[in-house]
Amino acid sequence: MDSLAGKVAFVAGASRGIGAAIAQGLAAAGAQVAVAARSTEPGRLPGTIGSVAEKIAAAGGRALPVVCDVTSTESVETALAATVAEFGGLDIVIANAGVLWLGPIESTPDKRWQRCLDVNLTGVFHVTRAAIPHLRARGGGSMIAITTTGVAMLERGANAYWVSKAAVERLYLGLAADLRDDGIAVNCLCPSRVVLTEGWQAGGAGQRIPDDMVEPPETMARAAVLLAGQDASGTTGTVQQSETLLAQQ
Repeated sequence: MDSLAGKVAFVAGASRGIGAAIAQGLAAAGAQVAVAARSTEPGRLPGTIGSVAEKIAAAGGRALPVVCDVTSTESVETALAATVAEFGGLDIVIANAGVLWLGPIESTPDKRWQRCLDVNLTGVFHVTRAAIPHLRARGGGSMIAITTTGVAMLERGANAYWVSKAAVERLYLGLAADLRDDGIAVNCLCPSRVVLTEGWQAGGAGQRIPDDMVEPPETMARAAVLLAGQDASGTTGTVQQSETLLAQQ
């Protein structure tokens, strides 16, 4: 599959889980991929930017591990500059870096609330803002923010994670109109079901998910490849669910 041949992708939060799967999926589709995250050494959760880049290379793709802390403007700009220097430009941006906190609002510590906003919302803002000039220089491209079906699950109450992801959806839906004339597609992508990433299993508040509600991360990767091939003349300004999007093809 070479639908993204010649394209350059930057995937934030790519050391494990959905981000790692998307990075590998984009590379399998022909893109050169910057694998961006803070994880350079094995820690509490498995996966590093180096290990994901090695998997891509072993499969015949081209990847660059880049250190990136999305809460830092300087770190984001440095990571994007390294990507452009290595690959010659930027066409696809995946804003995936995130932290999980599903506790009820009344028992949410300030630091948990702020951490969700810092990483899940402000981190997306940092990556997006810094990437726009690079995409504009290429005459267009695709920006995708990874969100969650929890945004719409109002009957399940509220938590910091869903609130931060809801704000990202508003950011990207409005940004699509701002960037339409630049040829840049701007979309959100969320799983149709639950992806049991390492982060979910560590921070999912002990919730047990029935087997029929579990979605493999590879499904998100396939959906991301479809959206990554868009520009503003195609799909833009939408919130897509992975399985629904794939079923429409």
